[in-house]
Amino acid sequence: MPVPDDLLDFAVVAQLAGLALTDRTLERLHERGHTRLRVSHGYLFQHLIDGPITVGELAQRLGVTQQAVSKTAAELSAAGYLQRMPDATDGRVRRVALTERGRAAVRDTREIRAELVGELAEKLGADRVESARRTLLTAIDIAGGAAAVRNRRVRPAQ
Repeated sequence: MPVPDDLLDFAVVAQLAGLALTDRTLERLHERGHTRLRVSHGYLFQHLIDGPITVGELAQRLGVTQQAVSKTAAELSAAGYLQRMPDATDGRVRRVALTERGRAAVRDTREIRAELVGELAEKLGADRVESARRTLLTAIDIAGGAAAVRNRRVRPAQ
């Protein structure tokens, strides 16, 4: 039996909209040739946009073990999205960085998300889409998540 719209509260609708848009983004990303990427990889990528960091730093930021990060980094390295390199000051320490393919995946994801926003704007109007975006930013702020979002410190859902 379908759930009536009036039983879906704001938080649930926001979450479901985000999930649906994320699913559509991933479908289009796969169509562009990034078939080995998963949603969870985006949480790791967000920490590499500003440059290389250590596996330990990644693990701390993501709230997971170093082993989990190492496994994911190895998977993404094999797919050509990440590279491991020695630290400039301590050769025992290894840093992880996006490759050109990794940066291309970030660019493609951003383009796809802009396309989806454009599709929403065509249907709803740009003003309504912008109003919804501002409303959701306020909701993030009220829920205490603004700093994590602005500092690229959003962790995967537990």
